[in-house]
Amino acid sequence: MALQMTTRPGADVRTAIEARAATVRMGGRPVWEDLDLSVHAGAFVAVLGPNGAGKSTLVKAVLGLIPLSAGTLAVLGSRPGERNAEIGYLPQRRSFDAGLRVRGVDVVRLGLDGDKWGLPRPGGRRRDAEQRVAEVIELVDAGAYAGRPVGEVSGGEQQRILIAQALVRRPAMLLLDEPLDSLDLPNQAAVAALVARICHTEGVTVVMVAHDVNPILPYVDHVVYLGRGGAVSGPPADVITSETLTQLFGTPIEVLRASDGRLVVVGQPEPPAYHADRHEHP
Repeated sequence: MALQMTTRPGADVRTAIEARAATVRMGGRPVWEDLDLSVHAGAFVAVLGPNGAGKSTLVKAVLGLIPLSAGTLAVLGSRPGERNAEIGYLPQRRSFDAGLRVRGVDVVRLGLDGDKWGLPRPGGRRRDAEQRVAEVIELVDAGAYAGRPVGEVSGGEQQRILIAQALVRRPAMLLLDEPLDSLDLPNQAAVAALVARICHTEGVTVVMVAHDVNPILPYVDHVVYLGRGGAVSGPPADVITSETLTQLFGTPIEVLRASDGRLVVVGQPEPPAYHADRHEHP
């Protein structure tokens, strides 16, 4: 089940992710199946759904880390994994030990010097590298604390450092797996706004896995909602509705809008209502 995804006015019409009848099975059971999805370059897309719906599995499939059991998946016009050098990936939140003395700027530099945890690049131009690291630190507004040990800065500040690390190679796409998890409400809002700004000013396609759509709702162009009935994708106003989610999950679902504009989804997919805020405290 899929809704047609349309392009923002002026956006690049190149398709960043294209899936047709894509299925992933693990242990003999489908995680998700018959997924049809088109993500246009430069779009900000949220991947939503209850725990166990396969949100992180979708990210890993895009990276080529998990093969499809059926169907097709193209990423930046190629097979998954072939263009990972053009993808900035931020996995589910890593916690830094409070005593870690590595500076934030060094964490960012690891993203430039090599794959994964960074092996020095032979013949690399030190001055160019330092300039690029400085650019992305400024882009994420981390200049005030990037020189401090990363274990000493706040969770929201650490997340900005990690986003800078993912951006340092000038990727065409950012894959962010629950980057707002464990952050308090002000930091959720700040990081969501930052990611949206990067998406729209830098022309980077952003695919963000989220448990709570509310912090990013003002910014996302499209959502992909994974559930028992497959997946549905499209503009948030078309997807996050009582009718659409009831069809997706095969059980009565009600979408309510609170007086402050936040969405609450009431039904069986995951108790309690899984768009209600889970992070009232830092």
